[in-house]
Amino acid sequence: MKIIPLSEGAFTIDKTKLFVPFDAGQDDLQQRPVGSMLVEVQPFSVVTTDDVLVIDTGLGFGKDGKLQIHANLEKAGIDPGKVTKVLLSHLHKDHAGGICPDGGAGGGAGDIAGGIAGDIAGGRMSFPNARYYVQRRELEYAYAKGPTSYLTGELECLKTSPQVVFLDGDGVLDGYIRYRVTGAHCPWHQVFWIVDGGETAFFGGDVAPTLQQMKSRFVAKYDYDGKRAMELRQEWWEQGRAEGWTFLFYHDVKVPLWPESAGE
Repeated sequence: MKIIPLSEGAFTIDKTKLFVPFDAGQDDLQQRPVGSMLVEVQPFSVVTTDDVLVIDTGLGFGKDGKLQIHANLEKAGIDPGKVTKVLLSHLHKDHAGGICPDGGAGGGAGDIAGGIAGDIAGGRMSFPNARYYVQRRELEYAYAKGPTSYLTGELECLKTSPQVVFLDGDGVLDGYIRYRVTGAHCPWHQVFWIVDGGETAFFGGDVAPTLQQMKSRFVAKYDYDGKRAMELRQEWWEQGRAEGWTFLFYHDVKVPLWPESAGE
């Protein structure tokens, strides 16, 4: 199993829910609005015996006519056309912006948030040869909830594309990818275990977004059920360390994988 972080960079986000790029070498967090959080936006590719997976699709930002997640894959030597499965933990705009590339998730600065032009525009799926796996009720909830966490205009392709596989509850894909609805961050949030070649990779999405949160008892106000999220993190951290899981952290600005030697 090969695990590749596809970092889109660090961003600050405040009560406006806009993602503003942050350069640690130049920017001062104290100069951002009070209450701003510093987060990484980091989808992953996992190459297994049978598949090239993408887990969550980032903000959907682009530059020079190319989707950023495509550029990151190509930099890692992966043709986006070879991706076979896209696993979606949930549909908040920072996790689902790159599903169908008609424009970024909004709230960026400069030309990184510009619309995507050329061959990948026009409402088609970003990964033309992949199946997309999403909880059916997560999509329904996104439309019921609406802005600002969900940009439903960018989710329309999920409603009509034959590439989409709607999941209902927990299960296993192809005998080696286990998914479980946990709620906690949002009502139909799901997490994934990928077991291949005797290795287990665990992606907890926004229920388990950073290494520090795994190590501490922390109830986040932005979670749908913060207490449940905290309990799940403790459960996974104990089990994962005992069983040798590799943890994939979507929002950690320093540690994308734990153990840090994983994926090499």
